[in-house]
Amino acid sequence: MEFYADAVRRKGAAIPNCWGFIDGTAGAICRPSIPLEEYYSGHKRMHCVKYQSVLCPDGMIVNLKGPYVGRRHDAGIYRESQLYAELQEVAVFPDGRKYVLYGDQAYPLSDLLMCPYPTRQEGLLEHQQEFNNSMKVIRTAVEWGFQKIVTQFAFVDFKKNQKLLLQDIEALYKVSVLSTNCHTTLYGSQTSQFFDALPPTLECYL
Repeated sequence: MEFYADAVRRKGAAIPNCWGFIDGTAGAICRPSIPLEEYYSGHKRMHCVKYQSVLCPDGMIVNLKGPYVGRRHDAGIYRESQLYAELQEVAVFPDGRKYVLYGDQAYPLSDLLMCPYPTRQEGLLEHQQEFNNSMKVIRTAVEWGFQKIVTQFAFVDFKKNQKLLLQDIEALYKVSVLSTNCHTTLYGSQTSQFFDALPPTLECYL
């Protein structure tokens, strides 16, 4: 945890104990031949399934939950995933130290999950804006890690090939994440280079 938090701190993050980043991914699917409206996301305006991922500064996705139906909000997925209980097991230490994840405003703020200050009509205070700005730059680098999955395995991002009733799209995506992690152990990633955080070896990962 401290290795990851140190990598994030070196990039100027306002959070000294941030070890990873949580994000939701919506994967477009071919419109089902029978009505399955729970898979339709009004926000994304498409039929999709959603996954919740946690990515570390070394470019490795260390936690993956899903799929969930497309209409579910990220906050609801977070609660259903029971990730908070898992974080209590790995991110809270006997000496009182706690390490946190960072997510966008869709996620509920807690002692183990930090979010940006919400934008208000009257504007943010100076220190709040500085906090948001420092984490925004880092979030951009993290998004490279999630994008790498569809760059390496474009078929999981091809809607016409993602047929909910005919294919095991869950297995396809999860194998793609596993394989992307393996690729990162061998060749690194934009995220690991940005944070100067060396991924584990393939042997250690497997």
